[in-house]
Amino acid sequence: MSEPAPPPTGSQDRAHDAGEARPSGAGGLPPIGRGGARTADPGGDRSTGPGEDRTAARPGQRRINSGPGRALVAVYILFAIAATSRATVQIATRFSEAPVAYLLSALAAVIYIVATVGLARGDAVGRRTAVICCSVEFAGVLAVGALSLLDPALFPDDTVWSDFGGGYGYVPLVLPVVGLLWLRRTRSDAASPTPGDTA
Repeated sequence: MSEPAPPPTGSQDRAHDAGEARPSGAGGLPPIGRGGARTADPGGDRSTGPGEDRTAARPGQRRINSGPGRALVAVYILFAIAATSRATVQIATRFSEAPVAYLLSALAAVIYIVATVGLARGDAVGRRTAVICCSVEFAGVLAVGALSLLDPALFPDDTVWSDFGGGYGYVPLVLPVVGLLWLRRTRSDAASPTPGDTA
C-alpha cells in the first residue's frame, strides 16, 4: 500500500496562491490570471466610437478657424462689437429720427455676431452658419449701399452698410467676400485627397 502524499509545504502554498487569479491591484492594473499573465481589463482603453467627436477635423481637412481664419474671426468680433454698440446707442437715444436706418444697424450687428460664432466654432454647423451669414451680409451691404445712394431720404442717418460701408472704410463690403472665399478655400482643402488616400 502506497504511503499518503505529504502535506504541501509553505513554499508550495505560496506558489499555488500566485497562480490563482487575483483582483486588480493598486494603480488600476489589470488582474493577474494563472501563470502570472495579466488579463484584459474591461474598463481599460476604448477606441472612440463613430460620432463621439464630430467636431474633429479629418486628416487633410483645414478648419475655418485656423490660420488666416483666426484673423477673420477677430475682424468679425470687432465689427460685432462696433455694430452692436452703434445700434444700441441709436435705438436708445434717437430711434424716432431714423427708425429704418437704426433697425438695419441692429440687423447688421446680429449678423456679425452669428457669423462670428459660426466662424469660431469651426465645425460643419459653424461652416453652414458662416456661409449663410456672409451671404446675407453681402446682399445687405449691396442693397443698403445702393438705396442710400439712390434715395438718401430713406436713411436720414447712416447705417453700418450705408454707402457700401464707406463710414468704415468699405470694410463691410469687403469682409463678407473675404469670408466666403475663405470658406470656399477650406472646403476645397477638405475635399482634396490626402497623400494617404491616393496611395
